[in-house]
Amino acid sequence: MLSAVVLLLALPFCTADSASSYAGSTLVDSYPPPGATNAPAVNAYFPDGSQVGYAGPTPTGAEPAAIITAIPFSKVENAYPLSRPHSADGANTNFNVMRQWGNLAPMYSVESFGLPDASPIIPEGCGLNAVHLLMRHGARYPTSDSGSSHFASKIHAAASKEGFSVTGDLKFLATWTYKLGAEILNALRPRLAVRLFSFTILPLTLPFISFSNGVAFRYRYGNLLNAFTDLPVFRTTSEDRMVDSALNFAAGFFDIRTYKTDYHQEIIIEGVNFNNTLSPNHVCPNSNTADIGKFGGTQANKWANIYLKDAQMRLQPMIQGFNLTISRLADMQTLCAYETVALGYSKFCNLFTEEEWEGYEYYVDLSFWYGHGPGNPTAAAQGLGYVQELVSRLTHTPINVWNSSTNSTLDSSNITFPLNQPIYVDASHDTVISNIVTALNFTSLAATGPLPTDHIPPRRSYIASQIAPFASQLVAQVLSCPASEEPTHIRFVLNDGVVPLTGIRGCTDDSNGLCALPSFISGMHERIGQIDYAHDCFAKYTIPKPDNIIDGRYPR
Repeated sequence: MLSAVVLLLALPFCTADSASSYAGSTLVDSYPPPGATNAPAVNAYFPDGSQVGYAGPTPTGAEPAAIITAIPFSKVENAYPLSRPHSADGANTNFNVMRQWGNLAPMYSVESFGLPDASPIIPEGCGLNAVHLLMRHGARYPTSDSGSSHFASKIHAAASKEGFSVTGDLKFLATWTYKLGAEILNALRPRLAVRLFSFTILPLTLPFISFSNGVAFRYRYGNLLNAFTDLPVFRTTSEDRMVDSALNFAAGFFDIRTYKTDYHQEIIIEGVNFNNTLSPNHVCPNSNTADIGKFGGTQANKWANIYLKDAQMRLQPMIQGFNLTISRLADMQTLCAYETVALGYSKFCNLFTEEEWEGYEYYVDLSFWYGHGPGNPTAAAQGLGYVQELVSRLTHTPINVWNSSTNSTLDSSNITFPLNQPIYVDASHDTVISNIVTALNFTSLAATGPLPTDHIPPRRSYIASQIAPFASQLVAQVLSCPASEEPTHIRFVLNDGVVPLTGIRGCTDDSNGLCALPSFISGMHERIGQIDYAHDCFAKYTIPKPDNIIDGRYPR
C-alpha cells in the first residue's frame, strides 16, 4: 500500500487549557495570541551567525564514541524540571512514584534484564560496526477520548449540581481544572516562540526528552557518522507527536542550526489501510476488535477491582455527589502521571499509598502483557514487519515477500529504505515497541510466565516501565568480536539494560548478551516463519485462555 515521504517544513504553535472557577473546566487558551503576526521566514529573522561574520576559529573535532568507553545512566530519581511526586504515606521515603507509571514513566536506565554483569558499553575487544535504534516518542498528553478526559467531564458535570462537596485530601477538586491537551507532545517539549524585542525570532521545538536523547546518542555513537557515504535516512510516522519527536531527536543528534540539511527525515503515513511497520495496528484488524484488542484492559480491570478497593473506601467519604468507581480511581492515578509530565506537578499523586502505586504499576503491566505483549495473539504479528526490516538491513538484502505490515512501496526503494547505513533511527509507539520485542522472542522478558490478575507475583520479568516508557530506546549493536572489519555479533540494549537472546535458536548464554550474527539471522528467519500474520491478524477466533498465550501468537 502507498505511503508518503515528506520533509521538514514549518513548526506550529501549541495550545494550553486555562484555569476556570469550576471543577473539570476545559476552556482553551492559545499561544501565540490570536491575530499575532508571524515572523517572516527570511534570514534577517532567522540568523545562523553567517550573516554577522567574525565567528573566530571553527575547527571541527573528532566524533565522540562514549559507548566504547563510559556512559552516564539516566536515573528517573532526578525528576528535574518536574516536582517529584510522593505517595500518601511516603513523603519522606525513597519510594519513587514515577517508576510506578508503566508506559507513562519517563525513561530510566534498567540495571539488568537477567545479565547482572553486562553493560551497554561495548565489550572489551569488540568493535562497533553499526547501530539500529528504535525509539518511542517523548512525553505526550492523553490520547483522544481517554479516561482522563472522561473523568474531567464527569467531575465537571457533578460539580455544577447541588449536593456536590469535597473535603480533606479531595478538597482541591472543588476548583480543579483539566489543563491537558490530546495526543501531541506536552510541556516537556514546549513549542517555544523565542521573542526578542517585538519580533518572533525563531520558532523552536526544544524537548526535554527527545532533544537530549539525540545529544546523548551522538555522544555514544557519533563516530559511526564517519562511515556514511550519503546522508542518513531516519524514519518516523505522520502523527504530530511522532514527527516532533523525530525532528527533536535529529536537532539534538546533529545540530540545531544545520540538522535540516544533515539528514533525510522519512515520514510514513500512520492511518487505516497504510502499511507501516512503525504503526502496524492499522493493517491488523484483530488488534482493534472489542475482545482481542481490548484484552489487556479486560485483564487489568480485574486487578484494579482488587488493589483499589481500600482507596475507594478511604476516599469516597471525602466527596459527595460523585461516585468514585474503581475505574475513576484508576483514571485519577493516570492523571497523576499525565499532569506531572505536562504541568510539572499533580495533586492526584499523593492521594494513593505506596502499595496502591505498586498496584497501578502492575495494572499497566497487565494491560501491556495481554494487550500488546506475549499474552496477546496479535502482538508478534504486529511486530513481524519490523523484524523483517531488521533482517533485511542486517543482511543487506532487499525484502521480496510482502506478507506483513511492511510497505512494498517504501521498503523496495534504496532511497526510502537504504540497506547500508551504519546508523538507523526509527521512531514508534510504546505498544509497537512491546509488539516488536515480542516478535523478536526476547523470552527473558516473559520468563516468569503469564501474569496473574489476582495478585502481584513476588518476582516478575515483564515490567512496562522498563520496556516502553516515554522516550524508550531499543538499540541493536552490531559488533565485530574480536575487532575487525566484518561484523561477527549482535546484541540488544533496552533502556540501557542488555537483553539475553537465549530465546532465539542458535543464540547461546553469554554474559554480555552477545549472539553470533549468523546465528541470530538464522534464528530470526525461523521466528519469522513461525508467525502466521494472516491468521493472527485476520482469522475469526475468540481469545484463548490467558495461560495458553505465551509468545504473542495464537496457540497452534
